[in-house]
Amino acid sequence: MEPYVIYIGFFSGFCTTIAFVPQAYKVWKTKSTKDISLLMFVVFTTGIVGWLIYGILSDNLPIIIANIITFFLALLILIAKIKFD
Repeated sequence: MEPYVIYIGFFSGFCTTIAFVPQAYKVWKTKSTKDISLLMFVVFTTGIVGWLIYGILSDNLPIIIANIITFFLALLILIAKIKFD
C-alpha cells in the first residue's frame, strides 16, 4: 500500500474520531442524554466493533486505531445514556 493511502486513512480516522470528543464531553459534563437515541447508539457502537474486527483481520492500522478510540468514546456516551436516562 502506498504511504499516502495510509496517511489518508489516519487523517480520516482522526477526523471521524475527534468529532465524538465534544459530544462525549458535553454528555459527561451536563449528565444529559435526552436527545440521543439509544437504539441509534447501540447500532452505531455495534458498527464500530465490526469496523474494529475488520481492521484487525485486514491488518489495517488506521482503521484499528480510529475504531478503538471511537469505540471508547461511543461507549462512554452509551453508558451515560443508560445511566442518566
